Amino acid sequence: MIGYRFSQYIPFESQSTFDKLLKLFQELLVYTSGDVPEALSWLTELDKEYQLTTDDYGMADFIQDLIDKGYIQQDQQGNGGFRPSAKMEVAIRRKALEDIFGQLKKTRRGQHNTRHGGRGDERTADVRSFEFGDQLDNLAVSESLRNAQINHGVDDFMLTQEDLEVYETYYQAQMSTVLMIDISHSMILYGEDRITPAKKVAMALSELITTRYPKDTLDIIVFGNDAWQIEIKDLPYLQVGPYHTNTVAGLELAMDLLRRRRNPNKQIFMITDGKPTCIKKGKKYYKNSFGLDRMIVNRTLTLATQCRKLQIPITTFMIAQDPYLMRFVDQFTRTNAGKAFYSSLDGLGEFILMDYKDNKRKRK
Repeated sequence: MIGYRFSQYIPFESQSTFDKLLKLFQELLVYTSGDVPEALSWLTELDKEYQLTTDDYGMADFIQDLIDKGYIQQDQQGNGGFRPSAKMEVAIRRKALEDIFGQLKKTRRGQHNTRHGGRGDERTADVRSFEFGDQLDNLAVSESLRNAQINHGVDDFMLTQEDLEVYETYYQAQMSTVLMIDISHSMILYGEDRITPAKKVAMALSELITTRYPKDTLDIIVFGNDAWQIEIKDLPYLQVGPYHTNTVAGLELAMDLLRRRRNPNKQIFMITDGKPTCIKKGKKYYKNSFGLDRMIVNRTLTLATQCRKLQIPITTFMIAQDPYLMRFVDQFTRTNAGKAFYSSLDGLGEFILMDYKDNKRKRK
């Protein structure tokens, strides 16, 4: 009888021990907000349980390779510790992009085509006759000289406007985005870690925009009792504080940043898990964590209306499933004429990608 005999499956190990440990270490750095000693301590415990290292390559070898390859460096405070280097920060953002937006197909760098031809910022291979107002930067020199030679000859060579041809261009949509991240205490309440997925999404989005859409702009805001702007390099180190949720302060700062941007296309992404619980009245904070306070809600909805009048859509990513809070988000979204997604932590990155691309195509 003809048949098959199966041998024992031996997986193909394409990654070195260092590469496998590096991915785990990067993940742990995000969870520990950049605390290298704590991340290494966790990695050592994982090694004890799952035998991540080999007889030929131990944890000491891995740490030395991290130093030699420039992933970690001595802490400037002089306490003998280590901190992530700039190279590690870039590597973490790239890993977040790969993990969350891995389904992206490779496309032309920074390409956001619209359906509109004419004057734009991206040159094509097509040429047309010169028209008044065309930029000389787009002049097709070889074609123009050839026309002049055909029309006037070599002996009486001259170049007139009728000889000129220019490259056709297409308008490329550009977007200014503000990403708001909630760092109130509720982001780690009840034992749920919601800030780590939020950080990973923010890092992936920042890497996506800066590498694939280089003409776009991205500003990142964190908000608790107040709101303030942070740099992309600060994302891995974000920590939740003993804060309430001052959504009004975050929206006010986001609108101020977008007013300074010249792009006609503007939007706000807001990642949060709770209701607004705080506003500022003069120099004092007005706080109420019980229910939806009418004064706080009205201030928040007023800003949503202002953003709608300025044609700034707000996309809210609600990482909680409380029906009571979802009704408020629905009201906020209708007021702004924006969008809202109620997603689990695992689906958060995919939702952000889908909406970002949709806004690119819709607004012009």
